[in-house]
Amino acid sequence: MNPLFPVIAAVLEAASLTLDKFILSMHRMHYQAYIGAGFPLFLCALLALFFIIRPPLTDDMFTGKLLLLLALAVCVALGTNLLYYRALKNDHLNEMQTVDLLFGIPAVLYAKLIFPDEKGVLILLLALVASAAVVWSHWEHHHFRVARRTLPYLLWIVTLAPFSAIATKELLAVWHPVALLLVTYGIATVLLTPYLFRHIRQVPGKAWPFMALTSFLTAISITLYYFSYQNFGVIYTMLIFALQPFLVYFAAFFFLKEQMHRKKIIAFFIILSAIIVAQFA
Repeated sequence: MNPLFPVIAAVLEAASLTLDKFILSMHRMHYQAYIGAGFPLFLCALLALFFIIRPPLTDDMFTGKLLLLLALAVCVALGTNLLYYRALKNDHLNEMQTVDLLFGIPAVLYAKLIFPDEKGVLILLLALVASAAVVWSHWEHHHFRVARRTLPYLLWIVTLAPFSAIATKELLAVWHPVALLLVTYGIATVLLTPYLFRHIRQVPGKAWPFMALTSFLTAISITLYYFSYQNFGVIYTMLIFALQPFLVYFAAFFFLKEQMHRKKIIAFFIILSAIIVAQFA
């Protein structure tokens, strides 16, 4: 796998997340309507990839430890999406993406402790430097500044969500990335549909093409993201994907007219420098 594939995934995901905020802002949708319609669309995109690639999917993938890890992956997918879109509806896109980067700190540390085959000390240090730059960029007046409605998502990101990286890498030792994504989000969609189905009628007709586009972009990007987990490990993937929220940050400035902050620009260049060093390393 080409080491630049995670960069391509980061760019595609940045485009998808910018579209998310545009759709929520322009069409004034409740986050429950957005998730209720978005999950089935995302599942359709994954189904298309599944039938194109035709990865293996057998009964022995649903036994023992693999089944428990799959259940963990589904729970984290549900929690992350519900809390993220609830916060995104009420917060700026660039603020949400900066919070997202905090996911990398515990994920990198957990991966280093659990997986002996993860990258060496230099890559670990670069990943931690990149994550620390995000924390610094958000630190104002002796405290970490975050909107009140975003706080539950922040707590989720730094406590339970990082375990998904560990579960995903374990599963990808057996599962193909496309098959794993299809099953994970297929189960999540089945669980969410009874709760959110009544909100789908609130989605305006003009929003559906944009939602289909962002679902397709997300399906491609997260597939490449999982391939990166499988081939390069959690730490390297976290380092490269630190670029994605800052791409969204600049997109929010240029297309959504959100405010830009000096510290966040500096953090972006710190992360970019760390990625360049990692490529040469």
